[in-house]
Amino acid sequence: MTRPTLLAASVLVLTLAACGGNEALDPSAGFGPDPTLPPPQGSLFPRVNIAEAVGWSEGRTPVAARGFRVQAFASGLDHPRWLYRLPNGDILVAETNSPPKPDGKAGGLRGWAERLFMKRAGARAPSANRITLLRDADGDGTAETRTVFLENLTSPFGMALVGDTLYVANADAVVAFPYQTGQTRITAPSTRLTALPAGRNHHWTKSLVASADGTRLYVGVGSNSNIGENSLAEEEGRAAIHEIDIATGTDRIFASGLRNPVGLAWQPDSGKLWVSVNERDELGNDLVPDYMTSVTPGGFYGWPWSYYGQIVDTRVEPANPGMVARALKPDYALGAHTASLGLTFGEGGLFPARYRGGAFVGQHGSWNRTPRNGYRVIFVPFTGGVPSGPPEDILTGFLNEQDQAMGRPVGVQFDRAGALLVADDVGNVIWRVSPAT
Repeated sequence: MTRPTLLAASVLVLTLAACGGNEALDPSAGFGPDPTLPPPQGSLFPRVNIAEAVGWSEGRTPVAARGFRVQAFASGLDHPRWLYRLPNGDILVAETNSPPKPDGKAGGLRGWAERLFMKRAGARAPSANRITLLRDADGDGTAETRTVFLENLTSPFGMALVGDTLYVANADAVVAFPYQTGQTRITAPSTRLTALPAGRNHHWTKSLVASADGTRLYVGVGSNSNIGENSLAEEEGRAAIHEIDIATGTDRIFASGLRNPVGLAWQPDSGKLWVSVNERDELGNDLVPDYMTSVTPGGFYGWPWSYYGQIVDTRVEPANPGMVARALKPDYALGAHTASLGLTFGEGGLFPARYRGGAFVGQHGSWNRTPRNGYRVIFVPFTGGVPSGPPEDILTGFLNEQDQAMGRPVGVQFDRAGALLVADDVGNVIWRVSPAT
């Protein structure tokens, strides 16, 4: 970068950092089936309010809700993002980060500034590109076995075992590996099942779940931009959930208009697929709430032309009234800019009965809201397969007294005993939450 460009970039960084915005609503206004949606507040540059990543100091942990306790299941990991439980109870952890941007796709000066801020938030380290296996054979809540299960992957994220085949969603493809129960390392080469949209990879994570009958895979693919500003041609196949036929590798769009669909999970009472979605930015502190929703096959959820149903985003060109008219309203808002990533549903008998079937959501935390939002794990109760109450804190305390991020929660998954595991990609820890008695 030349000196004039660097100077201009520095001015831009200072401008971005200084962006404040109007007073924000109480964060609770952005939750529930009918969140408060104020008029949009446009700005030339994104608001920036990043919690600097500092990690956990000795003796500190997150704070579990009353009646629960938290302990480190495993520590010293390298940016752990996503979790998967194998049938024998072993836990797989994707240690991963975004892949390098291809030449010409880094986003120019604005992209450079945003990458600088993401680095401050602990999100720009090179990807470890591996999946690690953790095993707690003695059931004490701490993994005593840790092995490199798969390596030399491409920003891996979602995982799903079907029969004796483990599927991994890399940033650019779904790949398959042979698996035998109990093995602690796979050395066999991968087989590509199907390619996934890649390239710029503005949103690079690719989540993955299998259907109950083991015939299909569902993959979440995020958008290549905030609102299509990199051209709608780059959004082909993105902002969507893909359905892949395992027998043939045939891929079709299952649902679309989902800006960044991350957590995918089956709700046990209804049998429906649910997804947690990160919505668009640069409309103010309180727009647009992230959300979770049941997924209607063939459904369209608005992005980029509208949000929260049919509220038109006038920034998007060209307009598309026909698509707006099709847009479905999501089921439950999860707060503005919370970066709600992890999603799983309560199971097992270790947690009290009221938690079974409800949603546990890992909120990675805002980088562009004042005051900050998220940085916690919440629980949303469900009754009859649908949300039935306000969110409740399950794990908090990820920010210290200086408002720095000691940790940031991402993936959530229950272990074999029924405790909740939480991947913390800043603290490099897997936390385990269980009843205190």
